[in-house]
Amino acid sequence: MKHPLFRNRFISRLCAPIACLVAAGLPLSGYAAPGTLPTLEDPSRGQGTGILQTLQNYGYDITLLVALLVITSMFIGVSYHAYTTYAEIHTGRKTWGNFGLTVAVGALLLVVGIWLLTKGTGVL
Repeated sequence: MKHPLFRNRFISRLCAPIACLVAAGLPLSGYAAPGTLPTLEDPSRGQGTGILQTLQNYGYDITLLVALLVITSMFIGVSYHAYTTYAEIHTGRKTWGNFGLTVAVGALLLVVGIWLLTKGTGVL
């Protein structure tokens, strides 16, 4: 037997997503008092002596994040290429030598990429 409140299909379809959003938001409601904003965290290099230096420090953090995303995409690309090479070994299109070469060159590219991005962010 259906609940008497949800006899109408339209009401039940309307209330289900709203109930999920309310249930998901309940644990978050106790974190901040009403009317207050969370404080902004200082950048990793510190707040700085003025607004311009603080913005430069935030720019440094953003640059580090972009460098991390570049290295992550490189790792995913190398892993995907190694996986496809491994899969082609079983179909007979590639050999184990091709797989070893793919892994070695991919690892070398990752090391060079990490080194270059570390040197590049050191300039900032």
